[in-house]
Amino acid sequence: MSKLRRQLSASTTNVVETKSLIDIKAQTGNLYESISIIAKRANQINVAIKEELHNKLEEFASHTDSLEEIHENKEQIEISRAYEKMPNPAILATQEFMEGKVYHRKNDDDLFR
Repeated sequence: MSKLRRQLSASTTNVVETKSLIDIKAQTGNLYESISIIAKRANQINVAIKEELHNKLEEFASHTDSLEEIHENKEQIEISRAYEKMPNPAILATQEFMEGKVYHRKNDDDLFR
């Protein structure tokens, strides 16, 4: 299991839990800004997980197989199932944000527009 997967899914459940909007808003002072930060972090996590999954599956890929030679590769299936069991990136991003693990800053250029 990779460092990223261990880090992201160590203490996170797959179950969606309700969060207090007041707690989310408290992080930045603006609910929509907080949600935007969580969404951007979820996209980053999703891209990282997708790249990792494709790299692992590429190890087992055979580019010379014809249609008759294609068969189920048990290692690929096990890897895919492990990734399917991981928590959703939005859940992971929300947890990171609530724990204060996400660095964010306000762009000063946006204030003058």
